[in-house]
Amino acid sequence: MALSYGLFVCFLLWAGTELCCSQPILQTGTPRVVVECLEAQLLVIVSKDLFGTGKLIRPADLTLGPEDCEPLDSVDTNDVVRFEVGLHECGNSLQVTEDALVYSTFLLHNPRPVGNLSIVRTNRVEVPIECRFPRQGNVSSHGILPTWVPFRTTVFSEEKLVFSLYLMEENWSSKKRSPTFQLGDTAHLQAEVHTGSHVPLRLFVDHCVATPTPNRNASPYHTIVDFHGCLVDGLSDASSAFKAPRPGPETLQFTVDVFHFANDSRNMIYITCHLKVTSADHVPDQLNKACSFSKSSNSWSPVEGTADICHCCNKGSCGSRSRRLVGQRQESASRRRRHVTEEADVTVGPLIFLEKTANPDMEESTSSLTSLMLGLVLAMVAFLTLANIVLGLAKWRRAAFHPVK
Repeated sequence: MALSYGLFVCFLLWAGTELCCSQPILQTGTPRVVVECLEAQLLVIVSKDLFGTGKLIRPADLTLGPEDCEPLDSVDTNDVVRFEVGLHECGNSLQVTEDALVYSTFLLHNPRPVGNLSIVRTNRVEVPIECRFPRQGNVSSHGILPTWVPFRTTVFSEEKLVFSLYLMEENWSSKKRSPTFQLGDTAHLQAEVHTGSHVPLRLFVDHCVATPTPNRNASPYHTIVDFHGCLVDGLSDASSAFKAPRPGPETLQFTVDVFHFANDSRNMIYITCHLKVTSADHVPDQLNKACSFSKSSNSWSPVEGTADICHCCNKGSCGSRSRRLVGQRQESASRRRRHVTEEADVTVGPLIFLEKTANPDMEESTSSLTSLMLGLVLAMVAFLTLANIVLGLAKWRRAAFHPVK
């Protein structure tokens, strides 16, 4: 329905105060700025005699909104300047109240010198503009007013996905409070996607890389997950693996044996993972999987799906070129049409590594040696003290029995 709401703007002139009235724009007593709020557009009509002095302003001195939208081209004989923009254009702000949606912007008259002159003869004026739409409609003999929200906006709100990556405590019950580790510890990571009102989705960790800085392209780097879901860090002397079964299709948990980069004094790493989703009823395949390597069986196994989807992890190629630069992807036309982001790069860190304490046996040996040394020192002090006392007593007795003559 092409319903519109007329809104007439009032502002303080330098020569006096006038109230804009809701008269058609070409009648006597025409307001100098008239705003018409349409269903999806904002129409602003400005009289060139903006100040009521008979001196006409230049259309080039008028702009609309924070983005300085320019007026429509007009014939020189016209005595008005027109703006016609979308409600969401020109930097218009939106405020949602309990009973209304309020779009706010402003009309700016900013006079500039003409030609080689360095003076202006009119004032700079900023006219506030506001469009107010009721959020509810009443049922009556008339048709029901449609919702103000365009369908495409509603779909965008419902399909927005939020990806996250957390460090978890060892029992997976809560987020880890401290990011500190010692070499030999295991980091527990949990990837999640918040689906909102979206259809059920299944989350995958497509690629993960560790770097000494938040920049995922930094050097040195260490690849943790590669080839669209192969946890390759488990191929080395680590026991890194995905946790099975999942807590839910929108969550994926995995462990990584912590490490730090040799000859790097920072003793910290950041882990950046490329997360993506598929429909929950989509059968896992070579491009959408979570595979861990088992040293005991010397084979790969998936969190879900058939074992053959992990065979490509041995080949180092799972259907397309492996990417180190996570985040470089092409979105399908259908995805762009739905305004939904099905992939995201998420970084967790820093993971801080503390120096490992000494070997317990070494500590016990060192403690025993320290105690022994302390005992010897105390015995020596006691012996010297006793010797001094004995010598002192001997001198006293000699002086007492052999008085000086």
